[in-house]
Amino acid sequence: MNPLAKLKLSMLDLVAIREGGTVADALAISLRTARHVEALGYTRYWLAEHHNMPGIASSATAVLVGHIAGNTQRIRVGSGGIMLPNHAPLVVAEAFGTLAELYPGRIDLGLGRAPGTDGLTMRALRRDRIETEADFPRDVAELQRLLGPRQADQQVVAVPGAGTEVPIWLLGSSLFSARLAAERGLAYAFASHFAPALLLQAIEIYRHNFKPSAKLDKPYVIIGVPVIAAPTDEEAGYLATSAFQRVLGILRGDRRPLPPPVEGYVESLHPQERAGIADFLGAAVIGSPETVRDGLRELHAATGADEMMFVSDVFDPELRLRSLDIATQACWQP
Repeated sequence: MNPLAKLKLSMLDLVAIREGGTVADALAISLRTARHVEALGYTRYWLAEHHNMPGIASSATAVLVGHIAGNTQRIRVGSGGIMLPNHAPLVVAEAFGTLAELYPGRIDLGLGRAPGTDGLTMRALRRDRIETEADFPRDVAELQRLLGPRQADQQVVAVPGAGTEVPIWLLGSSLFSARLAAERGLAYAFASHFAPALLLQAIEIYRHNFKPSAKLDKPYVIIGVPVIAAPTDEEAGYLATSAFQRVLGILRGDRRPLPPPVEGYVESLHPQERAGIADFLGAAVIGSPETVRDGLRELHAATGADEMMFVSDVFDPELRLRSLDIATQACWQP
C-alpha cells in the first residue's frame, strides 16, 4: 500500500511577482492555482505575510484570504501566517472573524512571531516597541479569547469575531512555537520550506509535550515542502533554478521578482553559494515523478507529518500547475 495514499496535501503561496510581470498578474496566478489545487482535492490554501519585498504580493494577507475564499468553493483558506507582532490581536480577530462569517468552516488563522520584514519596515508598521519573549504567547492567548465565546464580564469584544472559533495554528522555524503549540494544545506547522534544520527536533518536542485541549485531542503537524516536479529529473532541475536564484538573493539581501530558469546556473555558483541554497532548501523534493515519489515518502517516513504543504516556485504558471499535478499523483497514486 502507498504510505502517502491518505496524506493530506495543501499549498502555501507567497504570491510571487515574476520578472517582467505585474502584481495583478501574480494575484491572478494565485487564484488560478488555488482553483487548480482545490480541484485536485487539496485541504487548504495558505498565504504568507511579507512586507516591502519586491517579489512578493501577499502583504495584505487577510484581503487575499477573502479573495481566494470568495472565488473557490470548498478548500480551506488561511494565513501561513499572519505575523502577529505586526498587528493588534483585536484587529486580527475582527478581520478573520469577518472572513469566518463570510466563509463558514473554511478559514484558518496561522500565526507567526517573526516580523516578516526588515527593521525600517517594522517601524513603518508602527512597531515602535521592543518585543519580548512573553509577547507572542500573550497575544495568542488574547486572540483565543477574542475568537472564543463572549464572556459575561468581557469588556472588549471582537465584532465580528467573538464566537467564530476560527482555528488557530502556530507556525515556526525554531523550537519556541513547537513548545507553545504543545502547551496550548494547538496544531503546529513547521516552516521547513525555508528553514529545515530544526524540523525533526521541533516535531519531537511538539509531540512529546502536547497537552490535549478543547480544540485538539492529539498532535497535528504540517510541514512545508518545496516541490518542483517535471517529466524528467533534468527538466525539474532546470525549472528549480528560479527558486535557487530567489534563495541566493534572500541570502545576499537582494530580493527581486522571481526570475526565469537559467541553463547551467548551478554549475556557475561558488561551492559556498551552492551550500547556502542546499541548507535553505534542505527539505526540497525536486525531480521526475519517481524521484518526487521517493523523496516525499522519505520525508514522510522521517517526520510522520499529518499533512504536507507544498511551495512551488516555478516561473512558468502552466509548468507550476503541471508540477503540482505530478507531485499530487506521486503522493496519491496506488
